[in-house]
Amino acid sequence: MVIPVLLSGGSGSRLWPLSRKMYPKQLMPMLGDELSLLQVTALRAAEATESISSIVVTNEEYRFTVASQLQEQGMEPQSIILEPVGRNTAPAVAVAAIQALTVEDDPILLVLPADHYIKDTAAFSEAVSAGITCAEQGKLVTFGIVPEKPETGFGYIRKGEAVSDTGSFAVDSFVEKPSCEVAQQYLDSGEYLWNSGMFMFKASVFLQELEKYAPEILTACRASLSASKADLDFLRLDADSFALCPSDSIDYAVMEHTDKAVVLPLSCGWSDVGSWSALHEVRERDENQNVCIGDVMAQGAESCYLHSTNRLVAVVGLENTAIVETKDAILAAPLDRVQEVKQIVGALDTKGRSEALSHTKVFRPWGNYESIDDGKGYQVKRITVYPGQTLSLQKHFHRAEHWIVVRGTALVTRGEEELVLSENESTYIPLGVVHRLENPGKLNLELIEVQSGSYLGEDDIVRLDDVYGRTGTTPRADG
Repeated sequence: MVIPVLLSGGSGSRLWPLSRKMYPKQLMPMLGDELSLLQVTALRAAEATESISSIVVTNEEYRFTVASQLQEQGMEPQSIILEPVGRNTAPAVAVAAIQALTVEDDPILLVLPADHYIKDTAAFSEAVSAGITCAEQGKLVTFGIVPEKPETGFGYIRKGEAVSDTGSFAVDSFVEKPSCEVAQQYLDSGEYLWNSGMFMFKASVFLQELEKYAPEILTACRASLSASKADLDFLRLDADSFALCPSDSIDYAVMEHTDKAVVLPLSCGWSDVGSWSALHEVRERDENQNVCIGDVMAQGAESCYLHSTNRLVAVVGLENTAIVETKDAILAAPLDRVQEVKQIVGALDTKGRSEALSHTKVFRPWGNYESIDDGKGYQVKRITVYPGQTLSLQKHFHRAEHWIVVRGTALVTRGEEELVLSENESTYIPLGVVHRLENPGKLNLELIEVQSGSYLGEDDIVRLDDVYGRTGTTPRADG
């Protein structure tokens, strides 16, 4: 049996300001349709393996979005494993492999980052079939992308001798990101492939090699799984045990050392969707080679990526430039320097700027909320609650709230009262009063919330009851 393992914990900082730490690129529809990169990856994996039952490794912040997006596509994850801290790909795959052995007799794992693009899914499925044959022979398979140009943004794999009749090659070496001159030499030689970060192997073989070359990782992962706790549809790794795990990639921890590594060349229109220039390459372009998304007007522009989410973006005479507009930030950068966006995000993070963390619209398991306006002593939000969903029973120590329903029906708990509010009706929640908001209807409930008080931070919430298993006071929680 083949089990897809979807790695969905990255923050996608090079695609800021669209991708944010609390709502990263893999959870967004980056490719021009309504499906997120995670959903596209899950469907592609299901087609290639004939299995809708995957193991997903993600983190606390993304758990409800990951679960709901997979459910929307009819996916049935065996496990959604929550990492308390990021420790790179080797520990993530290790916990998935250990967990997989508890539900199947030594399955083959197809390890896929959840944020890649593949144009030719048939070619991908053929490569997976060849990978199954290699994995059944005890090999650790990595998929190497046949390069189309000298690329300095990827690591490379040098092919060794051909292995049997599977189309695979022994791995001669892994090479770090090269200079442009060296990348051209790699391309000309025909001996090098791009390192895709996609793998296939038997769970037991990977764990055996991990124990041989990085035993401290395996020890920490086993301890964190042994002390893990089930939480609704999620499996929470033990934080203390996992925090002791070294941070390392599969390449460094295992693949560079093992004699079982093989590489399968893959030509499928692959992209890691790792930057605005990468998106420019895979998205549909107009006659001037511009990608124009949203409300965009381009005059005399060529080879640009122009993305509007909220306002009109108008450009004149630009070339090879990315302009990305969101409600709270605008990015402008030459396409050949968009890798440096990560430095901007780092600077924002260092300064504690909210723009590095989240959009003005924040998603929750029950719906979403968006900040509309704020000032000294007040804040205004637009809140959307999905049909049948319920916010936590809670109270605040520093703020009062006024709710005005603009669409749908609200069931409100306010102290000992229960109120049913329809459109254009409102209620007031005094400071310290226990309250809850529910949507008993079949349409989205939309309301405007006006907060007033001495402190309006999102950590001023005390949860008394929650259908999603969230408890206590949490620093980035609402509802």
